[in-house]
Amino acid sequence: MTIPNLLSVVRLVLVPVFLWLVLGPEQDELALLVLILSGVTDYLDGKLARQLNQTSTLGAILDPVADRLFILAVVIGLWMRDIIPWWLAVILPLRDVFLFSLVPFLRTRGYSSLPVHFLGKAATAGLLYAFPLLLLGDGEGTIADLADVFGWAFAIWGVGLYWWGGVLYAFQVRRLMVTTPRVTAS
Repeated sequence: MTIPNLLSVVRLVLVPVFLWLVLGPEQDELALLVLILSGVTDYLDGKLARQLNQTSTLGAILDPVADRLFILAVVIGLWMRDIIPWWLAVILPLRDVFLFSLVPFLRTRGYSSLPVHFLGKAATAGLLYAFPLLLLGDGEGTIADLADVFGWAFAIWGVGLYWWGGVLYAFQVRRLMVTTPRVTAS
């Protein structure tokens, strides 16, 4: 268990905490702190993995799984609170379902996943900025109004980049299917 992997595990543990805070007692201030902590741990786990030379196969799985589960939890929580519309709650997880459907094709070429690229990281960062702002924008007053505007700006860019990254991953899979020989079971 490395420090970066421990940070990813912390992020996974925070997923149900966030959902409970948003949907149960509606403690938005604490939910915002959990979202901020999630964003910080997401940044730190990658940075520390590279700095401390603690990259691992487990980390390569844990980090994106934690990201996806957190995004899914936030989307569900914000949708159930009527902070985001249903179509946004559908379109974000749909991208992950689309990419997951490509895994069987990757496996025929000996791959289990594709390397993370900058566009996917930028999309996730945009969404991790958008969600706390949208939650904060659910309040009253000038700060809430500004948070709502900036939250939607980050959300629109984040969704666009998220799907653009998904399309690029699909093209990578297609290229692998054409250029890499099929792996046969031994």
